[in-house]
Amino acid sequence: MEGTGFLAIWSDLSSEDQTDWTHWMTREHAIERLGIPGFLACRVFRAVGMVASRHLILYELTDKDVVGSVEYLARLNAPSQWSQRIMPRLRNFARCGGRVAASAGTGQGGLVAALPLEPHPQWDGAALCRELASLDRIAAARVLLTDLAQTSIRTSEKSMRANDDVFAGLLLIEGFDETSLRKACWHLHALAPRLSNRLTDEFPLYTTCFTLHRWQLPR
Repeated sequence: MEGTGFLAIWSDLSSEDQTDWTHWMTREHAIERLGIPGFLACRVFRAVGMVASRHLILYELTDKDVVGSVEYLARLNAPSQWSQRIMPRLRNFARCGGRVAASAGTGQGGLVAALPLEPHPQWDGAALCRELASLDRIAAARVLLTDLAQTSIRTSEKSMRANDDVFAGLLLIEGFDETSLRKACWHLHALAPRLSNRLTDEFPLYTTCFTLHRWQLPR
């Protein structure tokens, strides 16, 4: 990941909203966000093997303070008309922003496991990431920790959604294929016994469907 900060957003969509959401995300929203100082890249993922259309959006930030920056909050308090139409339609919304606490590996995988952490992990995140990144066909592993104060700031966009969930952190594992990621997730039981089994049993894998970097923005 570029920078030392992150912003992760989950949401579900109904099938009739899928095209409108996709066009909004790729033709306006990601471009708008990457125009904010401190936003470096945007990656959009879709859950694999689910009836619901569930997406994960991961923004890479220069540092954790971008989540509460004046420029970002100004945008959140002045949403576009398209955003005002989309926001109330998002279901099971969750949003976390903060710092990259540990990272190991090189590059990015086409498939990711995004496992929410609650509460803040007490285990050695750096050692866990190194072990995971050493497994076959695993590109990288990262522990992301939420800054709850900055993530919880009330904004106009937040008021448009019925409920916003939040997690203390996120364990992100990136791999080449579903088999290697499933094996890495099961390996967690031995590496971090305190992690709940539901992390590997209940949460889906995500496949990359859109990526945009700040340097790719129209000039």
